[in-house]
Amino acid sequence: MNKDDFLYPRGRYYGHVKPENLVFNANLQEFAQRISYICNLETGGKITPEEAYEQIKALWKQLKQTKKQLQIGKSPFKQDDGETNS
Repeated sequence: MNKDDFLYPRGRYYGHVKPENLVFNANLQEFAQRISYICNLETGGKITPEEAYEQIKALWKQLKQTKKQLQIGKSPFKQDDGETNS
């Protein structure tokens, strides 16, 4: 088994398959994994609550920026063919 596969496991994606959804899902899984590590480090006393907060805040900003760049959720009623649902 590859070290990265062990440390950063990826779950299968079952949603609507579009490139932007796949990229966002990968970023979301990485976000969740890193949050878990930060929480464990804080719980174990390796970093302070303030450090954990700042790291989580930075990761959240990165995830929000990715969502914005990929335009996830921009047109929730627009279908792939350009028509809107009635």
